[in-house]
Amino acid sequence: MIRRLQAVALDCPDPLRLAEFYAALLGGRVVPDPDDPEWVEVHGFEGTPLAFQRVQDYRPPEWPGQRTPQQMHLDFDVDDIEADEKRVLELGATVLERTDELYPETNWRVYADPAGHPFCLCRH
Repeated sequence: MIRRLQAVALDCPDPLRLAEFYAALLGGRVVPDPDDPEWVEVHGFEGTPLAFQRVQDYRPPEWPGQRTPQQMHLDFDVDDIEADEKRVLELGATVLERTDELYPETNWRVYADPAGHPFCLCRH
């Protein structure tokens, strides 16, 4: 029987840098693997831990194109999308799409983390 999701792992060119981004975003802490410098995790926040693994010749996903598909993305609940957008941009994210500005009935915006993975901020 599967008991719980242990972690969500993302491929990237620099695991420590990406772990630092998500630790700052989520209020977590960076946990390097002392036996494997190619693997870094983020713990200490509400939810499933995130892990980051170095991949040679990493190619970031494209948004909204699919020449290099996103394969997965993370969604984060937020109370104040304007304030949290400012924060993620200061941490190194980039805006991919402000969906809620195009379609007022939606409640999310799409960003890319420093390695290019799409993630959404969703109004709670």
